Amino acid sequence: MTDLTHLAQPGAAIAVRVTPNARRAGVDLVEGQIRVAVTETPEGGKATEAARAALAKAMGVAKTRLKLVRGATARDKLFRLD
Repeated sequence: MTDLTHLAQPGAAIAVRVTPNARRAGVDLVEGQIRVAVTETPEGGKATEAARAALAKAMGVAKTRLKLVRGATARDKLFRLD
């Protein structure tokens, strides 16, 4: 898992690309873009919640501090750290 603790600044906007139904879950930094792979399906917001939890773990913050700003049903999501 990629270390993203340098992004843990209050008020920071974090753009991610989520891949649901992945074989392996993980967080990677590819060409400056954060990619989060989750094993959950995109039904009922399960993949979004799993992505939020994985991103929070990589950043070293509580998942309750990450708020979804945009992209509830899209692969490209924007989170804000409170």
